[in-house]
Amino acid sequence: MKLPSATRHRTTALIGAVLLAATATACGSSSAGTSAERSSAATDAPTKGDKGPEPAPEAPKPKPPTKAVMPSGPPTAFSTARTTPGGPILMTSYTGPKSGVTGKVWVWLPPEYNDPAYAKSGFPVLTLYAGGQSNGYNTWTDNQLPIQEIAAQESKAGRTHPFIMVMPVQNLEKDERRTLDCSDIPGQPKMGTWMSQDIPDLVKANFRTLRGPDGWGLMGASTGAFCSIKLALQHPEQFKAAVPIDGYFNPDSSLWKNYEADRLANSPDTMIGAGKAGIDVLATAGGGDPHEVKLVKAFVAKAAPPVRIEYYEQPGGRHLTSHFKRMIPDLLGWLGKHLSPPTAD
Repeated sequence: MKLPSATRHRTTALIGAVLLAATATACGSSSAGTSAERSSAATDAPTKGDKGPEPAPEAPKPKPPTKAVMPSGPPTAFSTARTTPGGPILMTSYTGPKSGVTGKVWVWLPPEYNDPAYAKSGFPVLTLYAGGQSNGYNTWTDNQLPIQEIAAQESKAGRTHPFIMVMPVQNLEKDERRTLDCSDIPGQPKMGTWMSQDIPDLVKANFRTLRGPDGWGLMGASTGAFCSIKLALQHPEQFKAAVPIDGYFNPDSSLWKNYEADRLANSPDTMIGAGKAGIDVLATAGGGDPHEVKLVKAFVAKAAPPVRIEYYEQPGGRHLTSHFKRMIPDLLGWLGKHLSPPTAD
């Protein structure tokens, strides 16, 4: 199986899911009744001029839920953080009502979002997580990983479709010993709740989105890869697809000390084989890093249905932002095949 770009060599492995379906039928019987019963029925029949009882009015049929979801409000004030060739990147500081966490959130709207032809369309949402501590910087919002410009080009060329992109901070401190692992670590800020509930709620309040997990995906590099696969495995009701780029799969923050059961409950290495998340995953590794290849392949091998997982090894790839950048067009193409396109009801 190959990723969309014909110019690159691809190696993939697919672990499928088994779909079981069951149907049931029921039958009944009827009787013509006795002659006395038939006579009684005839006697009770309405006489000429008797219209009989009025038929009960039919209950109105419930309308199916719309696929496109309009902003629910209240609106949030965004400022322009940076202008790119693909359009402006917006930014706000947001306090999540469910987590109590306050952090910066960047949002990019594809050019199609403001096109009158899409005025009634809901858009798929792609949340991006950066590598490292991602405090005070975000590689998806600067020119290190110019995904917005590339996405606009790939969408215009028809190789993927438009996404709203959301880029939240991942940690509240620069100290890597206090990494929050995109989780609700006991006694620490509830970063897992902020990312899985508050951030989607912020997006739904302000932008036209899609109903259901088919319109929501996650992607991240290195530390961000851990976040993307972890949150997708924990919340398949919210997210349909995840692309962990050259990631690791075990929570390793020192803040988990004395909370081993909680740590394992937040470990993708544990969750991938539990058979609880019907998500699509593309896990990548740099072919120039044997340790990384071994790590990612071992993770892929643990996957159990209903997880559907593919493996891509970047030829000669290293664990470098510049090498992650080279994969962006193909990764966007893969996401375009696994997430719903913009939809108007």
